[in-house]
Amino acid sequence: MQHKKEKIRKIIFRGIMITIGSFLAALSIQGFLVPNGIIDGGVIGVSLILNTVLGDVSPIFSFGVLVVLLNLPFMYSGYKQIGKTFVLSSLYGIIMLSVFETAMHSLHGFTEEPILAVVFGGLVLGVGVGLVIRYGGALDGTEIFGIIMTKKMPFSVGEVVMVINVFIFSVAAFVYGYENAMYSVMMYYLAFKTIDTVTQGLDETKAVFIVSDKHEELSAAIQARLGRGTTLIRARGGYALQEKDMIYCIVNRLEVTKLKNVVYDIDEAAFVTIMNTQETRGGKFKSAIH
Repeated sequence: MQHKKEKIRKIIFRGIMITIGSFLAALSIQGFLVPNGIIDGGVIGVSLILNTVLGDVSPIFSFGVLVVLLNLPFMYSGYKQIGKTFVLSSLYGIIMLSVFETAMHSLHGFTEEPILAVVFGGLVLGVGVGLVIRYGGALDGTEIFGIIMTKKMPFSVGEVVMVINVFIFSVAAFVYGYENAMYSVMMYYLAFKTIDTVTQGLDETKAVFIVSDKHEELSAAIQARLGRGTTLIRARGGYALQEKDMIYCIVNRLEVTKLKNVVYDIDEAAFVTIMNTQETRGGKFKSAIH
């Protein structure tokens, strides 16, 4: 029973966060982008272009209707490729985006200065879309399309999405003008970076691998001077085939320099590899940060 209640609480919390994300995305679109002729990439961008060109022809070409209709084929494909939970979360987010955007239709733009629209529109849109992605959904089906295409063609998801967006921004140059298309690219880049920050978090961590003959001394020093736990991984050199222990540990970005000083004070010949990590959970990592 307790497990069931916890699951329901998580679903409700996820729904609230996706709702907030959809609201922020709609606020950015209606408050910053549309009044200044700036568009996003993907389905949102296509919906904005079609609404601009055909919006007076029929209500079906309103942004709220278009963003739902154009995403449906991708959601159907995503149901088979990615799973039911993702699709249901995405559909909910897209429908809420449509509802919020329609409700804000009479909202006057917050600024007529293109640079301000790019900066604040990109930040608000990035936070909104990032929240939806972080809590298991999406507001744009082009990435789903990219995932599907990578299984059929030798391209990455990023490359497929990039090709789609190059086409969209090229069309935008004819509809809104070249300057507005360039502003749109700037806004898209800023939103993309903001999405990364929201989905990955501000606590950037590094995974560190250290190969050294003094692994025991190094491991003890890292634990004593940085307060970080270490893991010893049994490894064997590919050339000499000599077995030794390799140190693995996680540090935050502010501790990287201190870690290198600790390592090279003890062993100047140590081989150190430092990599960005997507997310770090578990153990006592958070409580170890000084």
